Amino acid sequence: EDEQIIAEIMRRRFIPALITHKPWEGFHFAGHEIRITEATDCYGAVVWPSALVLCYFLETNSKQYNLVDKNVIEIGAGTGLVSIVASLLGALVTATDLPELLGNLQHNVLQNTKLKCKHKPHVKELSWGIDLEKNFPRSSCHFDYIMAADVVYHHPFLDELLLTFDHLCRNDTVILWAMKFRLDKENQFVGRFQTLFDLEVISNFPSLNITLYKAMRKGRMKA
Repeated sequence: EDEQIIAEIMRRRFIPALITHKPWEGFHFAGHEIRITEATDCYGAVVWPSALVLCYFLETNSKQYNLVDKNVIEIGAGTGLVSIVASLLGALVTATDLPELLGNLQHNVLQNTKLKCKHKPHVKELSWGIDLEKNFPRSSCHFDYIMAADVVYHHPFLDELLLTFDHLCRNDTVILWAMKFRLDKENQFVGRFQTLFDLEVISNFPSLNITLYKAMRKGRMKA
């Protein structure tokens, strides 16, 4: 079953028939062809399999996780694929990442959502753990969903990442997080995450070492 689903997910990706001066990849999600411009010199500007897993889940579970008119933020949005799919599914999306990635992120989001979505998505800078209250004040920022794909890897900002999850999450916020397991140090983040959030495995793909989690603030997990 794992291999069959993975094959279906990977079939959503296609590459251009002709080589162009600007590298891009194509994807089929939410009834649309999505073209993503990538940059190979930066981790954040490449589409990783965890993003495809999350996009596939959003599309195939759109009744249970209805995103229409929901306020969604993606952290570590990278190329923007998850944010684009959430927008096409009717959400009001804020796609966030580091300042050096915002140009490419804005390009992809605009190119793939203009005149196609109920709500115009927004692109905003978010450096994990920095100026959170200033840029995302608790009094006015309420997100129904926080989405994250492959945000845990070999980087020195795991404390800041956990702080960011904590700041953005309210009691009724649902976190959808696709995690690729790599090294023990990074894998230990899951245990730290569980000190603040109830965690539920909703999909598991052993062949890719990817697990898709649903999380809510500790003590608020609903059946």
